[in-house]
Amino acid sequence: MSEVMKKYIQEAEEALLHTYNRYQIVLDRGDGVYLYDLDGKKYLDFVSGIAVFALGYNNKEYNDALKAQIDKLLHTSNYYYNVPAIEAARKIKEVSGMDRVFFTNSGAEAVEGALKAARKYHYLKTGKADGEIIAMNHSFHGRTFGALSVTGNPHYREAFEPMIGNVKFADINDFESVKAQVTEKTCAIILETVQGEGGIFPATEDFLSDIRKLCDEKDILMILDEIQCGMGRTGYMYAWQKYGIKPDIMTTAKALGCGVPVGAFLMTEKVGANSLVAGDHGTTYGGNPFACAAVGKVLDLFKQDNIIENVKEVAPYLEKRLDELKDEYDFIIDRRGAGLMQGLVFDRPVSEIINKALDKGLILINAGAQIIRFVPPLIITKENVDDMIEILRSCLESV
Repeated sequence: MSEVMKKYIQEAEEALLHTYNRYQIVLDRGDGVYLYDLDGKKYLDFVSGIAVFALGYNNKEYNDALKAQIDKLLHTSNYYYNVPAIEAARKIKEVSGMDRVFFTNSGAEAVEGALKAARKYHYLKTGKADGEIIAMNHSFHGRTFGALSVTGNPHYREAFEPMIGNVKFADINDFESVKAQVTEKTCAIILETVQGEGGIFPATEDFLSDIRKLCDEKDILMILDEIQCGMGRTGYMYAWQKYGIKPDIMTTAKALGCGVPVGAFLMTEKVGANSLVAGDHGTTYGGNPFACAAVGKVLDLFKQDNIIENVKEVAPYLEKRLDELKDEYDFIIDRRGAGLMQGLVFDRPVSEIINKALDKGLILINAGAQIIRFVPPLIITKENVDDMIEILRSCLESV
């Protein structure tokens, strides 16, 4: 490591709040599916900024769209209309099938808005501010208080209690555990269509169908968190679209802006007409022209470059190669996931393997202590998969 990189790392350690255990590299630039550090070392990226850079790095059309918007208008506030926000809303409605959009700055804020909409829906229906929310164990929805309150990992919550209250937890893919939590106060059931941080657990078709039927019967809102698993990652624009159901509210972020911080929560017209009204919710930066120019261009490029078709072609190959590793090494006990959101489950912590891979020019992350998560840019090729497997295998040989 060069003295320049050491100096920047030391400065960061002295200046930044220690809420992350960062890997000891300083990334400088990216191109395609590769990242480069300050020393010029090249890394094959199978993290994509935690499922953000779907289009890869240094996409010229994306960059040019943002540069053009910078020269026009960056921000207006939501007291005024702007064209990029209107066009982005139209495009995301088209690909999602939802009816109303609220743009946020992040995924956590999208979850906050979704929870508020559900509580307001219950309040208008019953006249009581006592709505209960059912969330899933092992889920992850964000670090803000509302999102943290429905995150099903006590370790994340315990130091920050009390949470928002009236939240209960059930188990993903166990419908009876959900039914057992339902009362006349239940206003929403929230879950990730594919759990990410909790270990790459896809919801089953039967579970989602049963939740949808339950919500319809009891006028409960179904909220699907698609922040990590959405935007084409599973081979569908949104993972729930595979299963013939539709949420009442959904959240999206990460690859929605492909690097520009932006999220959104979307809802059906029924929820939109019976929940949040003027004065109930707001944001200074959300939906500004710059962020929405990014959203609009990302959605254009998904269509133009056949991104979802590439996922459907490459994902089965990635699954096949990961299954080969699972069969080859007895300390790999499972492979699970959907599309280009995969996890290898080990019988031991994986941090050492991830660090060795980084030394060899491969960027990976975990999802829990014993799972390596694979969320590469959605433009990867089978050759990229082969390169990743070769490096990872060399790291596994020494385990």
